[in-house]
Amino acid sequence: MSWRIIETEADISAGVRALRRKCRHMRLIHDQVGDPPLRRHASGFPGLVRIVVGQQLSIASATAIWSRLEAAIVPLDASRLADFDDEFLRGLGLSRSKVATLRSLAEALEGGGLDIAELDQADDARIHEILTGLRGFGPWSADIYIMFCLGRSDGFAAGDLALQEAARIALGLEQRPGAEELAAISERWRPWRGVAARLLWSHYAFNRKLSSALPA
Repeated sequence: MSWRIIETEADISAGVRALRRKCRHMRLIHDQVGDPPLRRHASGFPGLVRIVVGQQLSIASATAIWSRLEAAIVPLDASRLADFDDEFLRGLGLSRSKVATLRSLAEALEGGGLDIAELDQADDARIHEILTGLRGFGPWSADIYIMFCLGRSDGFAAGDLALQEAARIALGLEQRPGAEELAAISERWRPWRGVAARLLWSHYAFNRKLSSALPA
């Protein structure tokens, strides 16, 4: 099985053009925010680690911790992680639960419980099955891996709260849609849901910035 992969800014632009043709909401968002960022990350162990780092954190906080971790552990692989104790990892900004998740991930790789190469060729359902079987990985983490580490054009994280809120604003909904409702809404954006998500995240950031600039 093959998938359309987002690798370059040109791929983002192609997705934007397709979305503009099929959805007026996407067209209005793009008029407001322009082309969204590429946001491609390494796959494999580093990609999974980066996702753990970013769980339940702002982009700024996650980026700061990731930068420290990436600089401190070279190369960033499962065997190298074992050279650093928990206190050191927590000093980089990781919580106890995230350190435990990274230890469990490294052990799964080293012990053969996780074949990370399988993720490259597996379909999305299988990736969800594999990753949600790991400690500390839920559906959101699996979706983020599909979107940003594998770069699949139709990846979509319906459980992401910022996406849900952005969809509420963009579509003029009375309430923020839940994951199931947003997944149903997103069907209109196939096969470029990954670009639609990037546009929605940009829309969310734009509106937050606009709100913070308003007088009290």
